[in-house]
Amino acid sequence: MSSTTLPPQTTASRFRQYYELTKPRVVQLIVFCAVIGMALAVPGVPSAAEFGVALAATVGIWLVAGAAAAFNCLVEQQIDAKMKRTAWRATAKGQLSQMQALLFSAVLCSLGMAILLIWVNALTMWLTFATFIGYAVIYTVILKPMTPQNIVIGGASGAMPPVLGWAALRGDVGYEALLLCLIIFLWTPPHFWALALYRTEDYRKAGLPMLPVTHGSEFTRLHVFLYTLILLAATLLPFMTGMSGWLYLVSALVLGLGFCAHAFALWRNYSDALARKTFWFSIWHLSLLFAALLLDHYLIN
Repeated sequence: MSSTTLPPQTTASRFRQYYELTKPRVVQLIVFCAVIGMALAVPGVPSAAEFGVALAATVGIWLVAGAAAAFNCLVEQQIDAKMKRTAWRATAKGQLSQMQALLFSAVLCSLGMAILLIWVNALTMWLTFATFIGYAVIYTVILKPMTPQNIVIGGASGAMPPVLGWAALRGDVGYEALLLCLIIFLWTPPHFWALALYRTEDYRKAGLPMLPVTHGSEFTRLHVFLYTLILLAATLLPFMTGMSGWLYLVSALVLGLGFCAHAFALWRNYSDALARKTFWFSIWHLSLLFAALLLDHYLIN
């Protein structure tokens, strides 16, 4: 019986397990934000040489981000096994050993770093490695099990993709990239707290001090709403500094007010369905906001 089930486990299904270890949907958003940073760093349409650098940077950043996600799955193996949202992961189910996950993460990180150093630049490589350390070690190992402000402090590493993209094409870190970093930094708490609200029992069983567990639902919902107000103000900065035009401004206002409306409704009349809806709206908010910034960039240049 075992001999008939072994081949699928070692071919397509095994590949799928490793692939899922990289948290592909999360990494896609990370890479998308990095690509936006690359595009905004270049006035007008990139040259062939700049496009080549951007391609190498995209691959390198994707690999290191995937490595960080795999390391996160390794560290949180026991926690993931206790939560419905993550119990299916290969590490949580014991389908991949700790050594397999560790080697996979190390190979991805090493390969991504080499690509960034050889075909992009050293600054991007070191910033990407610092982001890896920030997420995989400082956030996952230290902050997440220690403080309900884990996602606020740890959000700094998750906000770095536009800075990485900008550094890849410019070789420096401009204020424009830092503005994009600030937007993602302020977006992260209401995004994750909306998720934590309808997954509170999962986090409680896992022993993680997420804000809804330590301070309750109403306190968390108020902070989600307050953060969306601050986020709305921050999203206006690219227009105020001349980095973008009216198309982006209108998009930022519409998307930001929509996020605020979701958060306000969540605060005043909570339901798991509304928390889930707010969480998914937050993903569309960031994706469409950056897409509008990109479109505006090419329309005004």
